[in-house]
Amino acid sequence: MIRYRQCPKNHHTLASSWMPLWSMAQDNQRGRHSIDVPTLLRDVAELQKSFAYRKKRRAFVVEGVRNFVHAVDHGFCLEKILYSDRLLTAPIARKLVRRCRRSGVRAVKLTPEEYRSLSDTSRASGVAAIVRQKWAPLEQISVDQGLCWVVVEKVRSPGNLGTLIRTSQAVGGAGFIFVHACTDPYSPAVVRSAMGAVYSQTFIRSDWASLRRWAAEQQRAVIGATPDGPADLHSFAFPKAPLLVFGEERTGLNESQRSTCCGLVSIPMQSGTDSLNLGVAGSLVMYEVYRQQNLPEKLPDWRPA
Repeated sequence: MIRYRQCPKNHHTLASSWMPLWSMAQDNQRGRHSIDVPTLLRDVAELQKSFAYRKKRRAFVVEGVRNFVHAVDHGFCLEKILYSDRLLTAPIARKLVRRCRRSGVRAVKLTPEEYRSLSDTSRASGVAAIVRQKWAPLEQISVDQGLCWVVVEKVRSPGNLGTLIRTSQAVGGAGFIFVHACTDPYSPAVVRSAMGAVYSQTFIRSDWASLRRWAAEQQRAVIGATPDGPADLHSFAFPKAPLLVFGEERTGLNESQRSTCCGLVSIPMQSGTDSLNLGVAGSLVMYEVYRQQNLPEKLPDWRPA
C-alpha cells in the first residue's frame, strides 16, 4: 500500500520506502505535457539567485542526487522534480523519481541542454527539485529538543552558515533561530556547504523581543560567544539545552544580542591572534557543550599500546 501525506497547495511528500517500479520511458511520454519549460526554468533561476524571491515563494531548489534523496527522506514537500533521463544515471535517484511521480509529485523531463542551464555544478547530476521550505513557530518547539539551539541574526558567508548547520547536526543540535529576515539557510550555497544537514535541522524566524520573552518563559539560558567574554569556554558550565548566540563575522555580537544573553564566553587563543572564522568558532562552542554533556568528567590517561 502506498502512503503519502498531503502538503499545502497540493504538494506531496513521499512517506513510503517502497513502491512498484515501471519504465521511466513511459513517464517521459507525459513529462512535458502542459508544462511551459522556459517559464519553469526562469522560476528555477530566480529561486537560485534571489533571497527575496525564495522568501516570497517559500521554496528553494535542490540539485544533485544527495540533496534530492535527503529532501525526500526527511519529508520535504516537493513542488516539482526536474530531471534529464540521459544525465540521471544514479539508480537510487531514478527510483525515487518514479516513486514520487506515483505519489502525485509532478516530474518534468528536460533535455540535457535544458538541465545544464539550471545546474551550477561542473558535472550535471540530472535531477533537481523545487522544494517547499520548512519553518517552525517559536512557540511550538520543544525546549528540550536536541543538545542546543543556535541563534544568529546575520551571517555574511554561506560557507560559515553551512558549517554551523553541519556541526549542529553532528553534535545533535536541535536547530537554528534566525532573528529577523537577514540570513537565508535555503540559499544554494548554504544547502551545498551543509552537505545535507539542512534537512534534519529545525529552522525558526523570530525577533529579539519575542526570543527574550520565550527564553524567560521557558527558563532557557542564552549564552553568547565573543572575544571579550569574561568566562573561558572550557571552564564555563553550560546548562542543559542552551541557546547559543553567534554574532556577525565582522562586528561580532551587537547590543541587542548582548542584552539577550545571560552569559558570555570567549574561546582561549594565543596572544597575537585576531579572531577565529565564525564557522570554526561556533563549531568549537557547540562541541564544548557536547563534551560537557556527553563525556565523563575525567577521561583515563592515554597510554601507548
